Amino acid sequence: MSDEVNNIEFDKEGFMAKPELWNNEVAETIAKDEGIEKMDEVQWKIVNFIREYWKENDAAPAVRLICKDAGIGARQIYKLFTSGPARGACRIAGLPKPDGCV
Repeated sequence: MSDEVNNIEFDKEGFMAKPELWNNEVAETIAKDEGIEKMDEVQWKIVNFIREYWKENDAAPAVRLICKDAGIGARQIYKLFTSGPARGACRIAGLPKPDGCV
């Protein structure tokens, strides 16, 4: 892990304290923590969609919006991110903990 990633602050649940410090290296490090050894094209598409939506709306997108953008079903998103879209995908995207995330 690079010094850049080591210096990023996370809350007690693993969400970034300062999402503006996010980059692809940080995403890959968080993904490994989530059990994803290497992100595939669909996972990157989802993570990038979540980031862009969050930048524009200051909130995480609903699962149905993520699925629609990625062209996948809700079950598939749970296979791609085993801890789910709110916890896993949003953590990898560098978002703060989404409202309603348990």
